[in-house]
Amino acid sequence: MLNELLQAGVMTGLLNAGVRLSAPFLLASTGEMYSQRSGVLNLGVEGIMMVGAFVSFFISFKTGNLLFAITGAVITGLIFGLIMSFASITLKGDQEINGIGIYILGMGLSGLFFRLTMGSIAQTKGFNPLPLPLLSKIPFIGEILFNQNCMVYFALLLVPVSWIILFKTTWGLKIRAAGENPNAADSLGISVEKTRYICVITGSILAALGGAFLTIGQEEGAFVDNISAGRGFIAVALVYFGRWNPFGIMGGAFLFSMIDALQLRLQVLNIGIPYEYAVMAPYIITILALIFVTGKVRGPSALGKVFEREGA
Repeated sequence: MLNELLQAGVMTGLLNAGVRLSAPFLLASTGEMYSQRSGVLNLGVEGIMMVGAFVSFFISFKTGNLLFAITGAVITGLIFGLIMSFASITLKGDQEINGIGIYILGMGLSGLFFRLTMGSIAQTKGFNPLPLPLLSKIPFIGEILFNQNCMVYFALLLVPVSWIILFKTTWGLKIRAAGENPNAADSLGISVEKTRYICVITGSILAALGGAFLTIGQEEGAFVDNISAGRGFIAVALVYFGRWNPFGIMGGAFLFSMIDALQLRLQVLNIGIPYEYAVMAPYIITILALIFVTGKVRGPSALGKVFEREGA
């Protein structure tokens, strides 16, 4: 078995799959990073991913237009982001409870609409690989990184772009200020509520796109109940694991996606180990990672805290 895994072609395919499977983690966790950096903890990522997955699948199935499907996922994320923002920022509700509510709502709606509209499992066409000229011809690296589809490229590009936004722009400074010391930010004329609204909505849109990847981010896509299978919660964990830094999050996403790709490969090899053990591996790693970072990382000081203007 080990010899088969170490063959060049098998290893290249495994790494290619690992990069591809990292896309939903990167999209959802980077979006959650924006939300948490501004001070809002959104535990509804899992539910938003489920609805984003269904909406994109349904539109692609009915129209065959992937651009419309992506647009549908974006609108879905926008709506759920507004709901979460209104409940947590305007109404100043408990963020954790609001997030769990969003998760339950998303899980229920996606399953309900699927049964009402489709009734059974169906397939739709998704994005085909888009080899980048010249770069895809680079031995080994080209096949792994530059023979992906456009959603994977977008997810990978999102990492350096987010790092630049957070740490090299005025807008990024406003986001970090809103999450670290909102009263000080407010005294300097920064609209904390507006900043948090934008970040939560952005995070929700990216989470919905992460869900869309699960159905149309591959050549043949399908939708099933609970399609995200805990990826939204892993995405939240990745923000802590990556210390609220885009590149740290990318490292964690690659770790989990490689484990995911490996467990899929082990199931194909049929080595005699019950497949349930392989399926459990990413979640066990998540728990161990959280145990490792607990108490060793410090998030934004105002994360999860309601903002009240001084003197209001």
